[in-house]
Amino acid sequence: MSQLTTHVLDTSKGHPAEGISVFLYQQHNDKWTEITIATTNHDGRIPNLLSSDVVLQPGNYKLKFETKEYFDRQGIHSFYPFVEITFTITEKEHYHVPLLLNPFGYSTYRGS
Repeated sequence: MSQLTTHVLDTSKGHPAEGISVFLYQQHNDKWTEITIATTNHDGRIPNLLSSDVVLQPGNYKLKFETKEYFDRQGIHSFYPFVEITFTITEKEHYHVPLLLNPFGYSTYRGS
């Protein structure tokens, strides 16, 4: 399993959000460097964001979720064109960063 995983739940429907592009960035001083991109599966998850042998170094990271495209495909107007979640990696343990999403709001937490 990847050291970093994520999933997206569409709380307005009570279902996983399939087909959302998610970018992973690492911060270097004042710049963000793209590491990878993936798309949520039918269960709203990205279990393989990184190869299982990749270990993220301690530092600041960001997941960018392309939410507008997801809602546009459904003909739903949304307020946020994308959602960025920044977080800090401190150890070589597993990190799970979920996104709870609806057209006019979102929340996140550190999952397990």
